[in-house]
Amino acid sequence: MTTASRVGAPVFEQPGTTIHSLAVPSRGSKELAVWSLEFAPGARSPEHSVDREEVFVVQAGRLVATIDGVAHGAQPGDALIIPVNTLFWLANGSDTEAVRATVCTSAGIQGTLGDTVISPPWAQ
Repeated sequence: MTTASRVGAPVFEQPGTTIHSLAVPSRGSKELAVWSLEFAPGARSPEHSVDREEVFVVQAGRLVATIDGVAHGAQPGDALIIPVNTLFWLANGSDTEAVRATVCTSAGIQGTLGDTVISPPWAQ
């Protein structure tokens, strides 16, 4: 058994977004990739797709996922499931409160933004 503490976890910052790698391959996980996600008030991700299913479990705030053009909201205790190879974007549904969520997917996930395929560094 390996403990993957948030203390000392790799941190990735993007405009309005903070990601902490938790249980990912570089920290001992063989099959899964788990990270925490924080969205500042009003933050939004770019539209993209992923090649592995992703699950977002909301701890605080209101997370909105627009999946294939349809908006889905989630609040604390809810889970949003993002299907494979489907365009989506995420947004904080509040202009005043941050969103905190835990994200789980399969190790090796890749995302596609336009014509660019990336291996998210927080999932490695």
